[in-house]
Amino acid sequence: MALVDSGIGLLAAAAAVRRARPDAHLVLSGDPDGMPWGPRTPADLSAHALACARATVAHRPDALIVACNTATVHALDALRAELEPAVPVIGTVPAIKPAAAAGGPVAVWATPATTGSAYQRGLIAEFAGGAQVTEVPCPGLAEAVEHADEAAVRAAVSAAAARTPSDVRALVLGCTHYELVAGQIRAAVQPAGAPPIAFHGSADAVAAQALRRIGLAPDPGAQHTGGLTVIHSGRPAHLPEEALAYVEGRSLAAACLPG
Repeated sequence: MALVDSGIGLLAAAAAVRRARPDAHLVLSGDPDGMPWGPRTPADLSAHALACARATVAHRPDALIVACNTATVHALDALRAELEPAVPVIGTVPAIKPAAAAGGPVAVWATPATTGSAYQRGLIAEFAGGAQVTEVPCPGLAEAVEHADEAAVRAAVSAAAARTPSDVRALVLGCTHYELVAGQIRAAVQPAGAPPIAFHGSADAVAAQALRRIGLAPDPGAQHTGGLTVIHSGRPAHLPEEALAYVEGRSLAAACLPG
C-alpha cells in the first residue's frame, strides 16, 4: 500500500492501514523538496503529486492513498488517469457527512486555503443536510504540526478554538496533519463538564476504503509485520525526526524494528 503527501500528514492514514493490516508493506512517498503543496497552482501541485506517485511504482503497490485533502482536490483526477485501473487511487475527503448525521452544529477545521473554498462549500451543501456548519480556518497549524513545533501547535490550536462556536457537537478535522494532534484539539474545544464533542477524521475511513478497493479484509491480529519504505522527492529515505514526535510515527517505526 502506498501513500503520498508533501509531508507527514500521511502518518495518520498509514497508521490506520497498519492497525487494520499489520502485515501490509507500506510505501510512504513525500515531497520535502516541494512542500508545502497548498500555495502551488493546481497544475503544479498535480505535477508534484504525480512525481510522488511515480516514485512508488517500482514497489508495485496494490493501491495508492492520496493522504492530503488539497492534493485530492487538485490531483486526484490526474492520478487516476495515469494509474488506474492497475493501481486503485483513493482520495481523502473531510468527514462532513458523518459529522452532520446527528444534526447538531458542526465545525470544520481546515487550512485557510480550503476554508471557504468552492470545494469545501460544495461538500457542505451536498452532505451536511440541515446541520449548521461553521468553517474554521487554522492558519499555521499544518505547518506547526509538520515541524513538530509544540509551541506553535499550541498557539494555532488555541486561536482556532477561539473561533469555534461553543455549541458545536461535532468537529471535522479537514486536514490530515490535524489528526496527529487531535488530542490537543479536543482539550482546547472540550471544556470540563460540557457535553462531549464527536471528532471526525478521515484516516480510518480512507484505510478501510483502500482495503475494500483491493478486496482485502481487515486482519488486525495478523502476526507478520509488513515492511516500511520511505521516499522523499523520489529518493530513498527514512522517517523524518519530526514524525517520531507523534504516536502514529513512532508506531510505524517501532513495528519495523528488527526483533
